[in-house]
Amino acid sequence: MFTKELLDKSSLLRKNWEDEVKRIVGKKADQKERWSTVSDLEIKRIYGPEDIKDMDFEKDIGYPGQFPYLRGNQATGYRGKYWTFRMFSGMGTAVETNKRWHYLLTTGQTGLSTAFDFPTLMGYDTDSPKAKGECGKCGVAIDTIDDFHDLIKGVPLDKITTSMTINPPATALWAMY
Repeated sequence: MFTKELLDKSSLLRKNWEDEVKRIVGKKADQKERWSTVSDLEIKRIYGPEDIKDMDFEKDIGYPGQFPYLRGNQATGYRGKYWTFRMFSGMGTAVETNKRWHYLLTTGQTGLSTAFDFPTLMGYDTDSPKAKGECGKCGVAIDTIDDFHDLIKGVPLDKITTSMTINPPATALWAMY
């Protein structure tokens, strides 16, 4: 992907940069000895052309909005679609939450983040004895596809993004979406 000349120049620039970092940092250690992702992949302080020299641009990097989406899922990046503003919200019934969502959208929210109640998070229906007293308290109660339809009624899903933080019943709720 890069010429040998460019890689050689990049290596020299990197060496000069590393020397500068050592001079600035001195004997003071970094905040951590090793930085890594949650998958324990090491994170370097900085990356350059030598780190991606063996990559296939089309297969591994691509353009914004195109597979493999390394550079984001929007073709115009942040310039065409600003950061999404989402308030975590959900309360009572799906109809009540829908009303709140419509209000939030009129106040400038550019996305919606769904707060589900505890029974929904745990996969219980509202009429379950284990859900008694908890339904709709700290989020919206969703038991059926009709509840979900009430939740998203009139919401411009083609114009905004949504976030649904849910764990055990995720597959059922995604099927409703």
